[in-house]
Formats: sequence, structure tokens, C-alpha cells
Amino acid sequence: MPGASGQTCKLSRMAKPNFASGTVWTGDNLPVLRGMNDACIDLIYLDPPFNSNRHYEAPIGSKAAGASFKDAWTLDDVDVYEHGELADRNPAAYSVIEAARQAHGKGMQSYLIFMAVRLIEMRRVLKPTGSIYLHCDDAAGHYLKLLMDAEFGVRFFRNAITWRRAVSHNDPGRYGRISDYLLFYTMGDNWTWNVVRQEQDAGQIEKSYPRIDEKGRRFRPDNMTGPKHGAGGGESVQEWRGYDVASRNRVWSPPKTGTYADYVDRHLIPGYKAIEGVHARLDALDAAGLVVHPTTGFWPSLKRYADADLGKPLQDIIFNPTGLTNYSGAERLGYPTQKPVALLNRIIRTSSNKGDMVLDPFCGCATALVAADRLDRQWAGIDLSPLAIKLVNERIASDRATKRRGRHIGGGLFRAIALETPPKRTDLGDLPNYRTHRHRLYGEQEGVCNGCETHFPFRVMDVDHMLPRVKGGTDHPDNLQLLCSGCNRSKGGKTMAEWRASQ
Repeated sequence: MPGASGQTCKLSRMAKPNFASGTVWTGDNLPVLRGMNDACIDLIYLDPPFNSNRHYEAPIGSKAAGASFKDAWTLDDVDVYEHGELADRNPAAYSVIEAARQAHGKGMQSYLIFMAVRLIEMRRVLKPTGSIYLHCDDAAGHYLKLLMDAEFGVRFFRNAITWRRAVSHNDPGRYGRISDYLLFYTMGDNWTWNVVRQEQDAGQIEKSYPRIDEKGRRFRPDNMTGPKHGAGGGESVQEWRGYDVASRNRVWSPPKTGTYADYVDRHLIPGYKAIEGVHARLDALDAAGLVVHPTTGFWPSLKRYADADLGKPLQDIIFNPTGLTNYSGAERLGYPTQKPVALLNRIIRTSSNKGDMVLDPFCGCATALVAADRLDRQWAGIDLSPLAIKLVNERIASDRATKRRGRHIGGGLFRAIALETPPKRTDLGDLPNYRTHRHRLYGEQEGVCNGCETHFPFRVMDVDHMLPRVKGGTDHPDNLQLLCSGCNRSKGGKTMAEWRASQ
């Protein structure tokens, strides 16, 4: 069930990646995604352009010098015919994009077309246990939320995580814009989920646990009682060591389950959780010196040690945490829109396990890949700029040359597998020649051409690829149709959406 640590789900849909860990492609990520096997990725993190209407460029002299991209969109920037293709593949996404055009304009329309066709492929390559985090801001975040709902399903939306990326910002005429958002979706009800907690720093621990016992251990007094509900209560309402909790309408409630009971059982009182009686548990805690008897007050308290504090589970607001906003100058490369490694650590630790495959289809300066490598995940990335290869190699080689987790990992020799050609799918098996589907398609289409919608005899019908193989299409039956000879010649090497738009 959801929430189980490190859970897995063995379904027949899963396939092995048809590429090696450590691969980085340069070029458009759409054909690369189309060439990946079904259900071979465990976690996708993407930090795409935000439709911010800005031009980003790394400063001269920085490690990322030469990195730049334009984040302003017109219909000239996308294959507008893909919008028509969405009408068939995902009518809900098509409707979201059309609504965005009406409400916002053609710039938002073109941006969402660009994102939609890629999100379709990302969903296809994710495992049934997989997750996706889309990093955005308020420039297009609300439209992207609708688009993700259309692509992944409202049911599988988990969080819109707010990340405070700056302490303050001066934006004249409005509140300072200091937040980004991460839209978190899963592929189904059984997803990989590891409980990751935010550790407290020394100052927080000192404040939360102000007392020190005779052995030098920090603790705070905690209540061992609870409110009394109704009549009865048995041993929990009976007097213990002269303390009468029932007179104050309370009951004894020494911990029996939970993280602190686990800590007491493991480190202080072996077998504590097996003690059944309420008074017996109180006696055991008192004998171990874990009860603070009052000089004033009504009843004793429980010593709750700082060592047992595992930290708070991560929340949907990442508010100025150490290391996530003011990350060190050594980590900064000057790359436009760079994110800190600590932020990616949280995502990858929570939503993947060691050995899982992590994909960043807009990898930029490779922060997600660095974090994945540190956490012993497999990884792959895609970016338009060849500079990504250089930054991946430099950052991971340097990272592996440092001492991590108490051992030395050799560095300096690391080289990513740099590719420009998209992978070829290996999960379709030995498909028969696509023309053998002619009789099946003729029956399914009832002899009607999928182009001109006219009935023709069998002999003048041709099997055609809706998405041509040169554009990432396959011989899979779902990508095949029958066209009359005239429509087939007219369509040529276009996609079906392109051809229909040209008629």
C-alpha cells in the first residue's frame, strides 16, 4: 500500500532500460524519450523552461559560461501539428491547451504543446511504481498543474511542494517572488516511498530539549497522561505511587507504540514493548530513571531524550532549510536556474531506492545526476546543450574523488556516455512486418480510409505509420492505420497530425 518504505511492484509492464546508466544525450529530448522502452524509469525530475519570457545566460568566467536558453515562446518554437495529434492521444490535454490559448494567449499555448507531447512520453517510460516531479514557478505553474492532471490523472496528484528559493526579493508593485513549486505525481496507488526526516541542527535540539541528565544526555519532560473519556479505564485510572490522575479526569498513558517506545525498547529497557500492564510499564520506566518526579505539579513526567528524535517527516513547504537556499559558493557554477544538490537529495531519497533509474530530461548542469550518483542510483540525462556533457563529467569526477560515506571513491576517470542518437526500443519483441496487419486493420476500420474517411476495397488500402519511424514511431500495432493509396501518397513522411493540418 502507499507509504510503505522501499516498496516494489512486479508487473509485466516493466521493462529493462535500453540504455546504460551514466548516459547523457544532447539534442531534443522528445525523440530520445520516444526511443526509450516502456516502464523502465523509476523517477523523473524535470526542471524545464518556465515560460518566464526571459533570456538566460551564464556569466563569462563561470564554469557554465556559454550556457544559455530563451524562455519566451511563440508558435514558431514548436511543431504546432502536435497539438492536433493531442486531440486523438489525450483530448483532456488538448482541451487544457485550448483553454490556455483563450485565457493567456498563443505564447502559453505553444509552451504547453511543447510540454504536453513530452509528458505523454514521460508517463509511458515510468514504471507503475514510479514518480515524477515537475519543477516550475507561477509563470505557468497553474496551467502545468492542469496539464499534469490531464496526463497523469487527478487521482495520482500527491503534492504541490513549495520551495522557498530565496530569503527575500524586491518586486515593485507586488509581493516578493521567492518560491518555486514542484508538482509531484505518481503512476498509480503503489509507488516507491521512503520516509525521509529533516534533522534538527544543534540550536534546535538545545531549544527543544533544554534539560541535561546526570549522564549528560539532553531531554525534555513529556506528559505521561491523557484525557479520560467515559467510564471505566481499568489500571490506567488507578493511583500509582501516590499520584491520583483520576482526580483530575486524566488517565495514565506511558508510551507502548511509536518511535519513542521503539527507542526505549532498543536502547534503555530491553523487552519494554512486550510489557502489557500500564502500571508495569510505569514501574519499568521509573526503575530505569526515565520518570521525572515533580517538586511542584500534580504528576510525574517522562524523560524524552533528544537522541530518539529522528526529525520531522518532510512537509509540503520547504521553508528556508539549511543547505537548500544559501548553498555554498563552491557548488554554484553560474548556470542559469541552477538548483542545489540538497533539494534533489530529498526528492531522490524519498521516491527511489538504491539501484533505481533516475531520469532528468532537462539536465542542464547535471544537479539531479550528481545527487543520483551520490545516492547510488542509476541515472541518465538529456539536454539541448553539449555543455551538459562537460559539466556532468567535471562534477561527478570531482564528486567521486571525495571521501563519502567513510570510503574513498576514485575520481578523475569518470566519463559519461555521450550520445546524440536516440535509443532504439527493445521491449517490443520481434514484431512481424507491419504490412501483415493489413487484414486486421481493414476489419477494425470497416474498410474506411483513416484519412479521407471513404470506403475502399481491400486492394487499394496501404498500411501506414501514424508517427513515422524516422520520428520515433514503431511497428507496434497501436501506431498503424490503413490509408487509401491516394491519402498514403499525399501524407508521405509527415505525421498524421501534420498531414491533417495541411489538408
